[in-house]
Amino acid sequence: MSPLTLAIFLLLLGSIIWTFMPKKGRKLVIPPGPRSLPIIGNFYMLGSLPHRALENLAKKYGPIMSLRLGQVPTIVVSSSQTAELFLRTHDAVFASRPIFQASEIIGMSKGIAFSDYGPYWRSLKKLIASQLLSASKIESFAPMRKELVGSLVQSLKKAAVAHEVVDLSEKVGKLIEESTRRMVFGRSHYHRFDLKVTC
Repeated sequence: MSPLTLAIFLLLLGSIIWTFMPKKGRKLVIPPGPRSLPIIGNFYMLGSLPHRALENLAKKYGPIMSLRLGQVPTIVVSSSQTAELFLRTHDAVFASRPIFQASEIIGMSKGIAFSDYGPYWRSLKKLIASQLLSASKIESFAPMRKELVGSLVQSLKKAAVAHEVVDLSEKVGKLIEESTRRMVFGRSHYHRFDLKVTC
C-alpha cells in the first residue's frame, strides 16, 4: 500500500470514528434529519434538483430538519408558518451571523455585513439609511443613471437595426458595474480597481 493511499485511508477512518464517537459535554437538541456522511455531510442527498430533494426530506422529517452541508450543521425550514417564526417572531435570536476568518481580515467584524446584531449594528443601519440610502442621495445619482440607461437603449437600438444578437445579461451587468464604479469612485475608470477581478 502506497503512503498516499494509507494516509487517505487513515484520514477517512479517523473522520468516521470522530463522527460516530459520543461527544462530551452538554448534548445539543437538534431537529431530526438524515444521517450524514463524514466530510461531505448530506450533500450527496441533494442531487441536481436540491429543492425537490429538500421537499422529499421535509415530508419524511418534518418542517424543521437538520442537515450537514459538508462539516457545517444546518437547520432547514420548509414551511411558511415555521419560516415566519424564524424570520418575524424570533428574528432577533437568529439575526447574528457566524464569525468567519475572512470577516475578521476584511472588516475586523465591524462592517454592517459582518457585525453581530445589536446596538452597534442598529446604529450602522440607521447611518446607512440616513446618509447613503436617503432619497436626496439616491436622487443625486439620477442624471448618471439616466445617462447610462440612455446609452444602453441606444446600443440596443443599433443592434436591433443591424439585426445583431444581444446578450442582455452582459449588457445589464456592464451597466450595473459602470454605475457602481461611478458612485463609489466618482469616475468611469479607476486604474487601481477592477470590479471584474474582485467579483
